[in-house]
Amino acid sequence: MAVVLQLGQCGNQVGQELLEVVSRDGRRQESPSGRSRSDQSYQTASLDRFFRQPDGGEALPIARAILVDMEPKVISHTLSKTAKSGCWRYGNQSYFCQKQGSGNNWANGFCVHGPRHEEAVMDLVRREVEKCERLSGFFAMMSLAGGTGSGLGTYVTRCLRDMYPHSFILNQLTWPYGTGEVIVQNYNTVLTLSHLYQSSDALLIHENDTVHKICSQLMNVKQISFADINQVIAHQLGSILQPAYTRWSASQYASNPLGDLLESLVTHPEYKLLSLMNIPQMSDTSLQFSTFTWPALMKHLRQMLIANTKMEAGIDWRVKLPPAGLPPAAKPSSNMEQHFNTSVANLLVLRGKDVSNADTGGFKEQALYTSWMPADSALSVWRTSTTFNKYEKSATVVSNSQCLLKPLDNTVTKAWDMFASRAFVHQYMKHGISEEDFLDCFTTVEQIIASYSNLGS
Repeated sequence: MAVVLQLGQCGNQVGQELLEVVSRDGRRQESPSGRSRSDQSYQTASLDRFFRQPDGGEALPIARAILVDMEPKVISHTLSKTAKSGCWRYGNQSYFCQKQGSGNNWANGFCVHGPRHEEAVMDLVRREVEKCERLSGFFAMMSLAGGTGSGLGTYVTRCLRDMYPHSFILNQLTWPYGTGEVIVQNYNTVLTLSHLYQSSDALLIHENDTVHKICSQLMNVKQISFADINQVIAHQLGSILQPAYTRWSASQYASNPLGDLLESLVTHPEYKLLSLMNIPQMSDTSLQFSTFTWPALMKHLRQMLIANTKMEAGIDWRVKLPPAGLPPAAKPSSNMEQHFNTSVANLLVLRGKDVSNADTGGFKEQALYTSWMPADSALSVWRTSTTFNKYEKSATVVSNSQCLLKPLDNTVTKAWDMFASRAFVHQYMKHGISEEDFLDCFTTVEQIIASYSNLGS
């Protein structure tokens, strides 16, 4: 059982979409052939992870979720949208909002709203935790660009770590567009990452630019909205959070999904950044005329991992692993070939028909991993024959690797350029963040970059 925290506008919108996907997938539905789903244990495990059954005979499951925002508009819309679905609902006292936002200022969310509303928010969390028979951890969803999601979200995560020191905490972070959503988004991103690295067990990151390309090139969406973006993120999250058989639980669905995921991927405290690649993803129209085989899915997903390509379209097949016997740091000699992505650990989640036939040997090559991580320990594989979200076969890899080095380095460079001229720094200082605090955060994030850069050496 996991408690979801939806923090800020982005966190609330993505969180609602995720719970909708989980609810829809977890309910018994008719298959295209007219036969009902037979895997009752899958459905039970699915709903039990993120929902609880209400008292008094009420039919609708209640999400184990807390909604937090400093403005009421998004929460009101989220509650209204959920009510229209008619399949699940949020708790009657599961949300907290105020009438004034954080003005896209991380310091306002972290230093002002956080301490001011800590007692009220953590009381909601405590009530939800008390309703869990066994708490596996917290799944906090937030954006990196704004003020409430990033600032208040970081503060709430720190409070979770203090109050529940032995529980797992996984933060899902939405990375802002590179062209810019908010003028100070690079400051907010650096401040958030540096603080969360101290409190969270892992940071699972989705880049808006990448998801936008998926919507445009794979889903064939003509006018892309944030709702389209959120649906893709929710699908990807559901593909790893829904029940599957793990190496520790091969005969029944695991009861601690967050713990199993983190144990598989976070093997060293310096490496907490997780990326996600999922295939196939396509429009319903294209899906009608498509067939999938496990060899093809495995081949494409493996190359996506090697070349650090987050979507199936446009995979760079020039990027290759070094021949057997060469160290991982060995770079290709040809100018046409590029350096490959080196991993600390990977989790492969396979779902669908004939899943036992999927050959995962290509993900066990030592050249994929840093030299100090044996491939047998670095790769985890989860499987289930139950299909997910309309796809007869689907595969997802969650990677703790160098995937995020480029966006991270770009963000720090832009933030440094602004900080060098002290642009907007006074807006943070008036809420309690000093120049020394900024410098400490830069140092922390630059150390993260250095650690991941050295994986291939």
